[in-house]
Amino acid sequence: MLRRFGTTGLLMIALTACGGGGSAGATPTGGKAASPAQSGPAETGPAESGSSETGSSETGSSETGSTETGPKSAGSTQSAVQRVLSRMSVEEKVGQLFMPVLYGTAADTVSGENQARYAAQTPAKVIGKYHLGGVILFPHNVKSVGQVVGLTNGMQRASKDVPLLIGTDQENGLVSRMSALMTDFPGASEIGATKDTGLSRAVAEATGAELRALGVNIDFAPVADVNVNPRNPVIGRRAFGNDPQRVAKMVEAAVKGFDDAKVAATVKHFPGHGDTSVDSHTGLPVIKHTKAQWERIDAPPFRAAIEAGVDAVMSAHLVFPKLDPSGDPATLSKPILTGLLREKLGFQGVVSTDALNMAGVRKKYNDGEVAVRAVLAGADLLLMPNDLPKAYRAVLGAVESGRISKQRLDQSVTRLLTLKQNRGLLTEAPVASAAEAADVLRSPEHRRLAARAGG
Repeated sequence: MLRRFGTTGLLMIALTACGGGGSAGATPTGGKAASPAQSGPAETGPAESGSSETGSSETGSSETGSTETGPKSAGSTQSAVQRVLSRMSVEEKVGQLFMPVLYGTAADTVSGENQARYAAQTPAKVIGKYHLGGVILFPHNVKSVGQVVGLTNGMQRASKDVPLLIGTDQENGLVSRMSALMTDFPGASEIGATKDTGLSRAVAEATGAELRALGVNIDFAPVADVNVNPRNPVIGRRAFGNDPQRVAKMVEAAVKGFDDAKVAATVKHFPGHGDTSVDSHTGLPVIKHTKAQWERIDAPPFRAAIEAGVDAVMSAHLVFPKLDPSGDPATLSKPILTGLLREKLGFQGVVSTDALNMAGVRKKYNDGEVAVRAVLAGADLLLMPNDLPKAYRAVLGAVESGRISKQRLDQSVTRLLTLKQNRGLLTEAPVASAAEAADVLRSPEHRRLAARAGG
């Protein structure tokens, strides 16, 4: 797990998105409409200072207080997305690609960590400064139901350009960033052992409903890796099992469950992190599967998720020589992200990187070059860059120089905006309700479901 130190007086923090190395608290071809532009952590953060909102007084729908527009037809989605895209500057487009972790329990919390990392004191100011497309939440952002609702509402208000994707890693079990507030559902391995796809779907729907009630609209789950290596230090019980077909069925059901809850799902870690004895948080794993082995072992859950219309696919920071002999990790590999995921599997949705502060992706290149190469490889969402200012400047500079074409930038932004449109987030941010969230989280129905699932 990569550890970062702030300036003098700041506490050490260890944050990663794919979720390994922690106990409780760790990380589409699909999408709901065809993309208009297609190509060919339980870690804790530093102590925060400042205010802590108690929630919003707005009311709305029965779960989040928002007026959900729902999925649109491909034609209407494209026209709405293109209208928003046409109004955006290059700087705003580049900002849409980034989803960092911010520090504070309210949008106006003054944090030395934000100042040290982003040269802006509050989450709201960081969002405005970089025109962020999204934010990921970790346990240090979580104190109470009302506080999280206030935080997500406040961050949405701070996004003047386009509403935010607000995400977290809520896989349940070992990796449950919001465990302080949410129902304690069992993890994937326990659900997989039941062989009950209905249970997988129901747990995903309940998890999604609780996240949505808090103002979280994308979950970096479910894990689609097939855990065939008993020495695997990073996946293990986070996977549904070691049988590709069973895992595929469970993943497909979970994707449908998140969709039932109107929350975006993200399957991970493409092209498959199940057969490794190295943790990509601290090293660069090499998977020696042949193409035929990949087709048989690793691919089925991702295919199933894509066919189920999954919103996003997360890349893995690992080398897969038989899929790309360059030695670059999959996150930076065009043959894998574009050639395999987009062209072979036909995925048209959002490709997210795993956390870009992890050691596995930073072995060969600096933080700016990592971000540029991820975009060139086919990634759309740049998750948790180790140095956001450097990464933002590098991507912007690459666009201005022509290394990243404006067409390529527009492809990624279009996919991100399409995801937001499909989830009712394109033009009007949802407003969560603390009172309604209190009714949804850990409801009697969800507690009974957890008990039935073995939690």
